Amino acid sequence: MAKKMVNKKRNNYRYLKDIIEKRYIFLIIVIIILFSIIGIRLFYLQIIKNDLYSEKLLSATSKTIESTSVPRGRIYDRNYNIIVDNQAVKTIYYKKESGITKKEEIELAYKVAALIDIDYSNLTENQIKAFWLINNFELGNKKITEEEWKKYSSRKLTSDDLYDLKLSRVTEEEISIYEPFDKEAIMLYNLMNKGYSYAEKIIKNKDVTEKEYAIISENISNLSGFNTKLDWERIYPYGDVFRSILGKISSNSQGIPKELVDDYLSKGYSLNDRVGISYLEYQYEDYLKGEKAKYKLNSDNSYELVSEGKRGNDIVLTIDINLQKEVESILSYEVLNAKKEKNTEYYNRSFALIEDPKTGEILAMSGKQVLKDDKGNNYIVDYTPGAVTLPVTPGSIVKGASISVGYKYGAIDIGSSFYDSCIKIKATPLKCSWKNLGNTNDIKALAYSSNIYQFMIAIKVGNGNYKYNEALKIDEDAFNKYRDMYAAYGLGVKTGIDLPVESLGYSGTSKLSGHLLDFSIGQYDTYTPIQLLVYISTLANNGTRLKPYLLKEVYEPNLEDDSKFGKKIYSSKVEVVGEVPLDIKYINRIKEGFKACMNALCYGYMSKYTSSAGKTGTSQSFIDTDKDGVVDTETITNTFGGFAPYDDPKFSIVVVSPDVSNGNGYNSGVNKRISAKIVNKFFEIY
Repeated sequence: MAKKMVNKKRNNYRYLKDIIEKRYIFLIIVIIILFSIIGIRLFYLQIIKNDLYSEKLLSATSKTIESTSVPRGRIYDRNYNIIVDNQAVKTIYYKKESGITKKEEIELAYKVAALIDIDYSNLTENQIKAFWLINNFELGNKKITEEEWKKYSSRKLTSDDLYDLKLSRVTEEEISIYEPFDKEAIMLYNLMNKGYSYAEKIIKNKDVTEKEYAIISENISNLSGFNTKLDWERIYPYGDVFRSILGKISSNSQGIPKELVDDYLSKGYSLNDRVGISYLEYQYEDYLKGEKAKYKLNSDNSYELVSEGKRGNDIVLTIDINLQKEVESILSYEVLNAKKEKNTEYYNRSFALIEDPKTGEILAMSGKQVLKDDKGNNYIVDYTPGAVTLPVTPGSIVKGASISVGYKYGAIDIGSSFYDSCIKIKATPLKCSWKNLGNTNDIKALAYSSNIYQFMIAIKVGNGNYKYNEALKIDEDAFNKYRDMYAAYGLGVKTGIDLPVESLGYSGTSKLSGHLLDFSIGQYDTYTPIQLLVYISTLANNGTRLKPYLLKEVYEPNLEDDSKFGKKIYSSKVEVVGEVPLDIKYINRIKEGFKACMNALCYGYMSKYTSSAGKTGTSQSFIDTDKDGVVDTETITNTFGGFAPYDDPKFSIVVVSPDVSNGNGYNSGVNKRISAKIVNKFFEIY
């Protein structure tokens, strides 16, 4: 029995031994397989994919940064005269090095402040307090109460909340220790830390002296992150001519203005970038901006050039800068002199616009306003933006569009006549032309600006039945018929001119019959000068309405020869935006009426050039003289629109003088003088 037990134990031992040996062998095989897989993977990563992962490692341990803004593209007029250029300026800048501490930056700021003059006039009290907190960390923490620390621990207060509390509790006495030199250093420190950490920061580029530029250049090795270079600023060879429409760019210290931050950051800009902030500089920012040089900041603080920068594209405008200069000069002279005439106490501005009616190219556009200085003397300022933003009551200049309604809806035909004498509608004052014109057809109605002729058309279009001193009822739909026709000419709709702002004007809501009659003679809705220009150009262009524009061409910079254009990347095209829904015979008839006006009420507006056509307008306007938000004073606004030569128009012109008279008899001839002088200059140049 005992022997059997021993044999059984021996058999069990052998069995277990076999199992252990087999499992051991299996484990060894698994380990060998795993190490083989790891070995193969390491070979794949280290040998086959070495370049890829080395690049990724470098990317992970480096930062891509950009240089300061590069020069913008130049702006030219239609004859390739440079009207906006760039000028090199000596610049001291700072690019933060990796690993530098706040304490080291403060020491650096004091060191540099001892070498150059820093303007600290814009340094704020909060910036000084913030500087004090950096240098007095523990004292700053003591300004927070135990209760506030508890709220912070329980997340009822944020770290920003604590900082604001600290800042508000720094006393004037505590910051009184800072002398003027300290303030220079504080200002410098703030400039060093403005915007993104590793971007180039402009420290000084105004009035950098030769000595300052040299001393920084010579001490670069001792001034960690500081350097010198030539930056740029905008210059204007023609001074202030067309300056307001050319627009502005932000300064180095300003960067992107708050109101434009979201727009520009969404396009990949940095907060301290210099950008277009108004009119054409803003409108064509995508063309004008340069491409900044890009660098890699490696882990060892070395810089590696990734891509070189280049200046922005050059843009060519439709403006003739020499014509523009003459227009501005004429406006300035005439507006200033008109203020010396009687009845002009409410008059303070005029506008003049010139366009090629066959293309929509704006050749010149100007507005001038007269103001008073502290001593009561008049002086002129630019008001050109008002040409696209200031609606006016146009008066009879719109009668070409108004008579078109009559043709379209059968109220009149070529040669139709009405007897021009005053009409009387119940409960309203008499409505008259400027004088009784007697029997008047369509040509005479335009040449002598008959109100009655337009009233009769309006009554017919509105299916009214006029009887002396009785109530007049018209179809309300007549207003829509007029507005639709006016819109076809470009009145009461935005023109689409390539500027970032444009006003629509005012459209009345009344459906009274009397207001329809007023509407028909330009005494109800209001339009901007640019809309009036499009209207005149549409008529000159036989009823085809074109989009007005200022951008003619765009060229890439020539990297080999900066004095020449590079590749053309944009060329303007004539853009048709509408057609007047009228047979050409009626368009020609209206043009004949405008031509006849040049020997009647429009005489002299196109100077001595008889091969021309045009229409004047005189409207009752109302202004708010006491600035209480309610119009309370009646004035007279003068308008004129014309084109020449009659058979083959080379230009169309609009002149607008709001509130030129108080309406008490004498009406200044400033509009006529402006128009005649500009027309003379146009033919001298062209």
